[in-house]
Amino acid sequence: MDGRTRGPRIDCAVDAAMAVIGGRWKATILCKLHMKGPLRFNQIMRELEAISPRILTKQLREMEDDGLVLRTVRAEAPASVEYSLSERGRTLIPALRILAAWGNENMFRCNVHIDEGAPAPAATPH
Repeated sequence: MDGRTRGPRIDCAVDAAMAVIGGRWKATILCKLHMKGPLRFNQIMRELEAISPRILTKQLREMEDDGLVLRTVRAEAPASVEYSLSERGRTLIPALRILAAWGNENMFRCNVHIDEGAPAPAATPH
């Protein structure tokens, strides 16, 4: 490596978009916040069982820096922090829906589907 910071290519809008939503958990976090509304940190942790607190914190900070997520500190006793989608974050939901449809169509083709109306295959003798 030559020490340069790596960012999105300025000649490719897809790279720019992927730089914002790229990351193992960002799209999932955005979808959870869209479907469930504002969530506290521990609620997000419960929704994403396999994520570590360190990674969740990192992903939320990056999305906050990119203007996708709002972080609100509640001054109640005890104080709590709540995360929600910003207006900018909500503009990504249609694109995430399209990506989800593509994933369902192209990545899950080989799932076994049971057609209840179809007869069972004949047993083969051994």
